Amino acid sequence: MMFLFNLVERRKTYFIFSGIVIGLGVLAMIFSFVRTGSPFLLGVDFRGGARFEVQFTEPVAETAVEEVFVNAGISNPSIIALRGEDLQNAWQIRTETLSPEEAQAIEDALNDIAPLVPGSTQVESVSGTVAGEVTNAAFIAVVVAGLIILVYIMVVFRQVPNPFRYGACAVAAMVHDLFVIFGVAAITGMILGWEVDALFLTAVLTVAGFSLQDTIVVFDRIRENITKRPLEKYERVVNRSILETVHRSLATQLNAMFIMVAILLFGGASIKPFIAVLFVGLLSGTYSSIFTAVPLLVAWEKNEIPFLKA
Repeated sequence: MMFLFNLVERRKTYFIFSGIVIGLGVLAMIFSFVRTGSPFLLGVDFRGGARFEVQFTEPVAETAVEEVFVNAGISNPSIIALRGEDLQNAWQIRTETLSPEEAQAIEDALNDIAPLVPGSTQVESVSGTVAGEVTNAAFIAVVVAGLIILVYIMVVFRQVPNPFRYGACAVAAMVHDLFVIFGVAAITGMILGWEVDALFLTAVLTVAGFSLQDTIVVFDRIRENITKRPLEKYERVVNRSILETVHRSLATQLNAMFIMVAILLFGGASIKPFIAVLFVGLLSGTYSSIFTAVPLLVAWEKNEIPFLKA
C-alpha cells in the first residue's frame, strides 16, 4: 500500500508542468521589459527617483494629477490608479529624484485640486546610486546562498553516492521557485501596478530559505533509507522517503500560508504585494521540494538528463 502512489514515476509530467509555469513567467518578464525597460515594474528602491502615493477624498481625473507634475517641471510622470476597497481615489506617481522642497510643493498642489485624505500621503525618494547598490546586493546574496547550500549538502551527504547531485538538485529547486515568483512579480506589475521594492528582496531570500529547508528534509530521509535498505531499488527508496516526510512539510507550510491568506484579506494595501509574492513562493517551494528536486535527482540517477549522462 505504501507504494500505491509512485510519485517519482510521473516525473516527466512534473517537469512539463514546471516548464509551462516558468515559461509563462519568462514571457511576462519579456513583455514587461519591452514595455518598461525592466523585467519587473521597479520601485524607487531599485531604480532611483521619487514615488508619491496619494488618496483624495473625492474622485480626481488622471489628467488633473498629471497636470500638477507637468506644471512642476516634471515630464512624463508615471501615474497608476491604485485598486482596492480601502484605496478609493488613490494614485501612485513615479518621477525622477526630487528635493524635499519640490516634493512638498507638489503635495500642496495636489491638495489644491482636491482635499487629500489626512495621513494617507507617502513620499519616498532614493538616489540612483543607492538603487544600484541594492540591486547588486540582491544578486550577490542569492548567488552566495546557492553556493553555500551546495557546499553544505555535499559535506553533509558525503556518505551517499554522488553527493554533488543532491546539492545541485536542491539549488535547482530553489532557482525554480525564484523564477516562479519573478514571473508573479512581472504579471502583478503589469496587471495591478505592484512595484518590486526592498520587501521583494526579503521575500526572495525567505522563499529560498523555505525551499531549501523543505528539500533538505526529504533528501535527509532519502539518505537514511539508503543506509537502512541498501538492496531496495532507488526509486522505491525515494518514494518511501517522500511519503514519510510529506506530512511534516505540508503541516509546516500550511500554517504559514493560512496566516498569509488572512493578511491578504484583512491586511493593509502596502504590504499585500510582499505577502502575495511570499505566499506564491512558499506554495512553489512546497511543490518543488517534492515534485522538482526529488524527481530531478531520480532522473539524474537514471541517466535521463541530457548533457549529464554518465
